Amino acid sequence: MEEYRQIINRICENIHNEIVDFEEDREKIRKPTMVSSEFITNKQQGDWAEDVLFRAINDHSSDVIAVRYGKSDNLVAGDEGFEAFFSKYQEELDTIGKRPDLLLFKAEDYDSALGTDISNKDYHEIDAYVRKAIAGIEVRSSAFFFDGYMQDANRKVEENRRRAMAVKEKILNEYRDLLETKSPKILSQIEGCPIESLDYRVPGYKASQHLKELNALLSELMGCVRALRDRNSLSFTPKDEDLKVVYKWIMTYNVPHYYVQVFFDRMFGVSFCHILELIANSDLKGEKYFIEKYPKNQNKTTIKIPVQDGVCLVAEPMIEPRHYSMRKELGKGRLLFYVGFDGGEARIDKEAFDRLFGCNL
Repeated sequence: MEEYRQIINRICENIHNEIVDFEEDREKIRKPTMVSSEFITNKQQGDWAEDVLFRAINDHSSDVIAVRYGKSDNLVAGDEGFEAFFSKYQEELDTIGKRPDLLLFKAEDYDSALGTDISNKDYHEIDAYVRKAIAGIEVRSSAFFFDGYMQDANRKVEENRRRAMAVKEKILNEYRDLLETKSPKILSQIEGCPIESLDYRVPGYKASQHLKELNALLSELMGCVRALRDRNSLSFTPKDEDLKVVYKWIMTYNVPHYYVQVFFDRMFGVSFCHILELIANSDLKGEKYFIEKYPKNQNKTTIKIPVQDGVCLVAEPMIEPRHYSMRKELGKGRLLFYVGFDGGEARIDKEAFDRLFGCNL
């Protein structure tokens, strides 16, 4: 039977190195020197997302046990000891790759002496134990209500479709003869193609008022079409540098890896293997996955995969956490105020969980 890491390597052979080059050394990260309120709030939210999934698994299963594994020190730039922590963490990334936030163990392989938190153990101390895990889970958080986002996205889609149909009808009823004379190819498209398939260059008519009106309608119609084609979904968002350090960890431990995206009402999971299969198929670019680069993030490649392509792990909306204001005092009396999160609950959909992770919850 083919090993998991062999499967991963076989898929990676088909991924263009412009997306991610697994043979290239990861780019070294500069040690941060300052921390912001936004950074700490995001970290608090991420910690909550990990905790709500951790509790959802362990509170509702006796066959599978979740164990905290990813580095979870609360040190941030400016804290005493942060420099040593950061250097040790970078060394670990180069040695074993990035630890997923959680590990899943079958009950018979779980070591109660180590407990449900091994995040502060040196990797060499728990090497053999980690290899017994049945899954590693990287938990990501997103400050959205998924259901609310989709309701709004669907409303905008319907609004643009209705407007497009109305503009199309106006063009055909009032400007058909003019368009047939000036741009018969555009007329043929508008008459024969579905709205979402329209693709023409707006001519730029200016010779008469009538032509200006037609041009404005053609422009409005294409604006509606572009809006219909826009991605109306929240996404899994692994960066190329993330994939490299996850790949390194998989090559070290041969344990299946997964991403779970946690919103404030839903959570979705996808396998690392499926992510690689998508980006290995260039025909799926722009349909099943999208590649973007952000100047604010040093133009690093970010892969976006609609979360609906994953598995929704909860059958009903989650209970929202409590949130409250907190403060942190830094050197020279500097204060940072941020948001903390506590509580909340998710009830795992057992069938969906088993389908994604291939185990019985």
